[in-house]
Amino acid sequence: MNPNIIANLWNYRHLAIKLAISDFKLRYKNSVLGFFWSLIEPLLILVVSYVVFSYFMRMSVEHYQLFLLVGIISWNMLSRGTTIGLNSVLGKSGLVNKVYFPREILIISSSITALLMTLLEFIVFGVFMIIFDISPTRTIIYFPIILIIQFFLVLGLNFGLASLNVYYRDIQYIWAVVLQAGFFATPILYPISIIPDKYIWVIKLNPMTHIIDIFRGSMIYSVTPIFRDMTFIIISTFLILIIGYIIFLKLEPKFAEEI
Repeated sequence: MNPNIIANLWNYRHLAIKLAISDFKLRYKNSVLGFFWSLIEPLLILVVSYVVFSYFMRMSVEHYQLFLLVGIISWNMLSRGTTIGLNSVLGKSGLVNKVYFPREILIISSSITALLMTLLEFIVFGVFMIIFDISPTRTIIYFPIILIIQFFLVLGLNFGLASLNVYYRDIQYIWAVVLQAGFFATPILYPISIIPDKYIWVIKLNPMTHIIDIFRGSMIYSVTPIFRDMTFIIISTFLILIIGYIIFLKLEPKFAEEI
């Protein structure tokens, strides 16, 4: 990315944060429980999944409640973040047509909104760690690193998806199907160890497989991430970010016309 572009975006950082906070508040403006909905949603999924996989499918995983919750929260950041990001340009058509500012700010702010919601959910996760008497160890230092990596993964996807959605409105429906399939194809409800060896390489091509695994290892099981896995998610996230931004630069000049 051109240093001049980065400097220009930095100058608009306050706008990005303001839009992110505004969107965050707007999502719960007319709801009775307000911000608590962002906490209740993963907990409801946790309860249903825990009952099904613990009692009916007999999933035997140490600290399975926390195992599940980490996977759900991490996946929610990707799912919610890209769903919000998809419409970050279309949803702000008035700003795009009337006010000048780097259009990247719209996509960055939507990704920050998802990050704020995820941070709230991880606070709840911390409470659950206390309830189940799990104390964080030195491996917890990897938590913010992986969270930042996932933020840039979501940002890269949003650059591509939001830009394509301006031109091809079917993208939002296609992506919804991809997310639904991805939820079950990613080791969220189950450990990767139950997957047959001949299919594991396919599952490991998914960066979210490694991100969720490192979240779990660093927060629940005190496991230091494998260097190979860290390298893979850093490289894959960087490539997705670059490809997404190239798509954005290619399509951004005609946003106003298409909207």
